[in-house]
This record gives sequence, structure tokens and C-alpha cells, in this order.
Amino acid sequence: MVKADLHIHTRYSMDCDMQLEEIITRVKARGLSCIAIADHGTIEGALAMQKLAPFKVIIAEEVLTPHGEIMGVFLKEGIPSGTSVPETIARIREQNAVVLIPHPFDRFRPSALDGAMLVELAAKGQLDVIEVFNARAPLYRSTVKARAFARKHGLPASAGSDAHTPHEIGNAYVEMPDFNNRDEFLKSLAQGRIIGHRTTPLAHVNSLWARLRSNLR
Repeated sequence: MVKADLHIHTRYSMDCDMQLEEIITRVKARGLSCIAIADHGTIEGALAMQKLAPFKVIIAEEVLTPHGEIMGVFLKEGIPSGTSVPETIARIREQNAVVLIPHPFDRFRPSALDGAMLVELAAKGQLDVIEVFNARAPLYRSTVKARAFARKHGLPASAGSDAHTPHEIGNAYVEMPDFNNRDEFLKSLAQGRIIGHRTTPLAHVNSLWARLRSNLR
């Protein structure tokens, strides 16, 4: 079995200052054996982490579309922010990667994918995974709605800390059978057990401060 935090950011995200070495130290301390690096608008951090880490690293990216964020998982190439929803999904599919929807139904997160769009994509069979537990989502009701949505549409459930600071890493993870590729990942995720707790909302202050510094640079 592996313990996989499937949503972590690095300094390559505009709202995060975490160095790769910090992440490695914290991941090992929390007893995790797999992480997905899902920076905003780039896979550079994930590629760099994959070369350094002594544990499994999945290449992912949060792509900001005009309707909200979509995460590509098992990517080989990055996808620019601002790409349309159909084009983003097409580019993920071209790479035989996974279409994952992060933090759905989080009413406090402007980057959450538009609800109507989410329903439309599910009806068309365009989704692979729903993140049903995001440690940064403050309300339990978003988790309840995400779980119900995943069950209704027969989609595997994912979880991640959405960490932007070291102490957040491992606040949410999936305990699941080991896997070696995209297809095995989806099968293992369907058998996974989600474990974790919510991060204090104060963690968002660190992200806002990091974003401000990034804009000033």
C-alpha cells in the first residue's frame, strides 16, 4: 500500500514559496510514499521533484480555464493557463493523462470549476477523478457534495492537502494499492481509503503573501 497526498504545490506556483528540499523532508517525516505535484500553470516543479525525490512523484498541473481549474495528472507536457475547458481536456487526453477536478463545490474558492460546467462534463463522460477531500476547503458540505457527485457518476475519489506550506503536507492523503502507471493508478484509487483533516484557514494568508511577493518580483 502507498500513502499518497495527491495535491501539493511548490515554489513554481505563484502563490507558494516551498522549496523542493523542504517538501522532501516533510513528506518523509509524515510517512508518505507518493505525492502529486500540481503547480499552477506549470509542470516544472513536478519534473524537478521527480529527479530529486526518493519516493513516487506524479506529474500534475492545475490549469486555470475561463470556467475554473482542471487538474491534469500523469502529464508529460504543461498546459497554459487560460486554455478553454474543451482544449484543456483534449490536451490532457492527448497525453493519456487523467482529468481530475480539484476542490469542487468549494464556495469560497473562485478557482473552483463552475458547477454547471462540472455537471455538463460528467454527463459527457469527460471526467476521470473527483477530488472529494481537499484539506484547504473549509466547509464539510463541499466534501459531502463532492462524494455524492463522484458516486452518482461512478468516478474514483481523490484527496490531497493542497499544501502551500510544509506543515500542511499530509493533512489529507489516500491509502491505496501501489501502482506503476495511469491505468493502475485509476484502479488503485477506486480501492483507496481517504484519510485526513482540514487545514486551518489561516494557511491561505501564506498563499496570499507569496502571491503578493511574486507579483512584486
